[in-house]
Amino acid sequence: MSRETHHTRPQVSRWRSAGLVVAVVALLAGLLAGCGSTEPRNLLNSIREGSVILGVKFDQPGLGLYEPDGNVTGFDASVATYVVNAIADDLGVDHPEITWRETPSARREAMIDNGEVDLIAATYSINASRSKKVSFGGPYLQTYQGLMVRADDNSISELADLDNGKKLCSVTGSTSAQNVKAQLPTVQLQEYDSYSACVEALRRGKVDALTTDEAILAGYSNFWKDEFKLVEMTYLKDACVKDALKTAGSPFSTERYGVGVALNDTAAVDAINKALDTMLTPVEGVESPWNADLREALGNEYVDEIIARADRPGSKFPYLPDPGDLEFLDSPSTPCPPGLE
Repeated sequence: MSRETHHTRPQVSRWRSAGLVVAVVALLAGLLAGCGSTEPRNLLNSIREGSVILGVKFDQPGLGLYEPDGNVTGFDASVATYVVNAIADDLGVDHPEITWRETPSARREAMIDNGEVDLIAATYSINASRSKKVSFGGPYLQTYQGLMVRADDNSISELADLDNGKKLCSVTGSTSAQNVKAQLPTVQLQEYDSYSACVEALRRGKVDALTTDEAILAGYSNFWKDEFKLVEMTYLKDACVKDALKTAGSPFSTERYGVGVALNDTAAVDAINKALDTMLTPVEGVESPWNADLREALGNEYVDEIIARADRPGSKFPYLPDPGDLEFLDSPSTPCPPGLE
């Protein structure tokens, strides 16, 4: 039996089956939401009452992937589950029944505000604009912009290798690809409507690389075993990005994923951060539940690589998040020096 028959087709079938279920669930969820409350939900009250609605992605392997049995796998889902169960333990109540709700990126704030979900953990980067609309627990993961290429392609080992007419894929409207284009004007940018479409284009050789958050790329790489590899991205030279200085060797972007809840729900935020601190704590010499779940979701090889990277002298790529520390939202950026483009 060929490798394609033995490996690829079951995976594709699995995605198609899951996609059909997702479509039905999403339709029903939308209908139900239209009949429900339009007020934000209270996470702690929902846990006390024994039932929570958790918002995650349904189409991102390693982070949030809807399975045919109705469960959701991935690191975001693991974090959300751990958090609500840990809060239940602190409250002295049973672990709540979980209902999963798909949360498209464009609707995350609205779904929290309308009371469609209790919380959202869906590659939800904490930033100043979003923090005016929802409150965040976390961050629970810190990731950086990266590249994914085919495993057998040795022509791309650093960002500069794209500057030779290579075709770079990203999602339409993504700032990730535009950041690369600004540094490497000759790269040929191909935009698709989803990351999964980019992955398929990369598998078929229609593009040479895909760029977005490393955690998202690691999820796809771990799902399609031995087909892809990740390439670290840093600025090749000092650059001016949105009037801020980016120094050579620094990450292209730093994304801090958070757990979104109703705006000003400080009790929920405090409870989430306490749960995340516990999740990040090793137990009797054994690695923390957080680390174990990250390895399960994104693969040992990737986790070992990013730990080693964080340990390099002078590394600008910290590994562990610091729940509750949102000072980065108010940190002033370094102004661009005169004459720097």
